[in-house]
Amino acid sequence: MLTRSASLRSAAFAAVLGALALTACSSGSSDPFVGFGPSPPLPNPQKSLIPILGAPKAVGWPADAAPKAPPGFVVTRFGQGIDHPRWLHVLPNGDVLVAQSSSEPKPAKTLRAWVQGKIMKRVGSTQKSPNRITLLRDANGDGVAELKTTFAEGLKRPFGIALAGGYLYVANDDGVVRFPYRDGQTRAEGAPEPVFKLPGEPRNHHWTKNVVATPDGARLFATVGSNSNIGENGMDIEEGRAAIWTYDIAGRGLRLYATGLRNPNGMAFEPQTGQLFTVVNERDEIGNDLVPDYLTSVRDGGFYGWPYSYWGKTVDTRVKPPRPELVATATPPDYGLGAHTASLGLTFYTGQAFPQAWRGGAFIGQHGSWNRRPLAGYRVVFVPFAGGRPQMPAKEFLTGFLNDKGQIQGRPVGVAVDARGGLLVADDVGDMVWRVMPAASAAPPASGPAT
Repeated sequence: MLTRSASLRSAAFAAVLGALALTACSSGSSDPFVGFGPSPPLPNPQKSLIPILGAPKAVGWPADAAPKAPPGFVVTRFGQGIDHPRWLHVLPNGDVLVAQSSSEPKPAKTLRAWVQGKIMKRVGSTQKSPNRITLLRDANGDGVAELKTTFAEGLKRPFGIALAGGYLYVANDDGVVRFPYRDGQTRAEGAPEPVFKLPGEPRNHHWTKNVVATPDGARLFATVGSNSNIGENGMDIEEGRAAIWTYDIAGRGLRLYATGLRNPNGMAFEPQTGQLFTVVNERDEIGNDLVPDYLTSVRDGGFYGWPYSYWGKTVDTRVKPPRPELVATATPPDYGLGAHTASLGLTFYTGQAFPQAWRGGAFIGQHGSWNRRPLAGYRVVFVPFAGGRPQMPAKEFLTGFLNDKGQIQGRPVGVAVDARGGLLVADDVGDMVWRVMPAASAAPPASGPAT
């Protein structure tokens, strides 16, 4: 028999799911690229008693199904049966490391938190975290990894992975650790060595931490998301968060590099200029088309607005007390990616296998969010670049993560370019790593396996 509290909560959740149907006809644009580009429209904020919700059910992939790529491309199941894959790193010999981690259910202290927890479970975002890294190897180049083995385990919600100076750096949810690495190694040796701490528990709202190494291997950059939507839990618990940190490997110096980035995830260096770019998840609960997630270059010492403003100097009047002196210094992002798309993955295509139209630009994994109707995200998009800057128009590259019933078959997260020029996509709901390759290049090379 349900307790009175459980009955009330169940009734509340049923009411929320009923509200989903009511919000389906809300004012959000159905244009798949609304909020994209260097100057996306910023409509007036919309406040409502109940936040706009979009919570399709996660159902996974049928046995014969796959995402849809443009004509001329082939999609293969590079690695399957991988529990909640989140991030990807391609090693120099072509092996692929897959970080496996997840948000975990927590006791809810409020009805709002309980409902949000139920929604996150429904869309496949919460489970017991696997806390390991798996290695995949496709020696014959047929687009399917024949070796799948545990590379490291006992980690703390690992996410980002970087290789520099003979060490493999892994971003746990509270800091960066490292393992010694030699080419071709299939398992990490010894316990992870702590390198530097990042803000974590006791409250760790946006827990995913990414790490990348500069091309010369001298420095690391690490991301830390905010502890709230707009600082509503107090700014004291936001110390060091909503930021990108930089670490000098030789000097062991750690400092803040850029701030005011609500939830930065993917990072990559633009191949022509070497400029660091990141994708950022913006704030919720002021309307279907606010605030656009974004792709931006990252300037040393730059402040990007959160929580006091968005898209540069557009003040968020919900944040109290305001900080006009900070807003006056806020840098607008370079390129909008649509509101509530949950843009996470980022890689620049530097391979030679894709047609010219798909080279040089950025592939971005859009995980899809709960705070919009009609739904947005649930795809991989391509943003062309010219002269080191993002251009219009963006294009859909990998779709079909939502089925014809609007249910979630998969959710893309990390993206990476493999040693043969294929695009790899981590799908955390589908427990899959997908590989996309031009049809003419998808067959194994006649010369045999790569070394």
